[in-house]
Amino acid sequence: MSLVAGRGPLGADPSGWFFPTLPDDLVFVEPHPRRVQAVRDGDTVIDTERALLVHRRNHPLRYAFPADEVTGLPSEPVAEAPGFVHVPWDAVDSWTEEGRTLVHYPPNPYHRVDCRPTTRRLRVEVDGKTLVDTDATTILFETSVEPRLYVDPALVRTELLLQSNTSTYCNYKGWATYWSVADVEDVGWSYLDPPAESQPIKGFISFDASRVTVFAELPGHALGGE
Repeated sequence: MSLVAGRGPLGADPSGWFFPTLPDDLVFVEPHPRRVQAVRDGDTVIDTERALLVHRRNHPLRYAFPADEVTGLPSEPVAEAPGFVHVPWDAVDSWTEEGRTLVHYPPNPYHRVDCRPTTRRLRVEVDGKTLVDTDATTILFETSVEPRLYVDPALVRTELLLQSNTSTYCNYKGWATYWSVADVEDVGWSYLDPPAESQPIKGFISFDASRVTVFAELPGHALGGE
């Protein structure tokens, strides 16, 4: 995410612009001096502090490893980093970076999460019922992602919520638990055990404006549907 995805500067729909414009095939490669490990069949098959990060426009962030440290794994040379290779994410059973288990992709050093207590109002309605109507919210600013409001479940009519079977993962906020209301599935989500940078929204709930009626006072918008 961040540089190459979403509304990041190298993404498909950047929130800003470069002047002069950058070529479409621009690639940014940088040293990543963190300990990256990979395990397959119980054996550590990669253990290095010499990884590179490869930011390629319209592609997910990738690690590149010194070719002499990769044996017995599928790999392909990285043209922009001679002597380094890319190992497919699913070629191993698990990845960790400085002891944190990773899912789907490497964490991006340019990705930031800021959680700020605020008085921005949030009202959520579904099937004629008001789930929450409060100005005691927390706003989450996340790189390349639109700001979102989260709310303490004590302010939500949680007796109307049922935990669904849906679960997703974010390297910056952790595993998401989803909540449904009657026949409307996955109206909101919460992170019950987020990493340190997202602790202020631990257990708080955010709502999906495509599934329920959400009136949120967000930056640049009057109170209205998201």
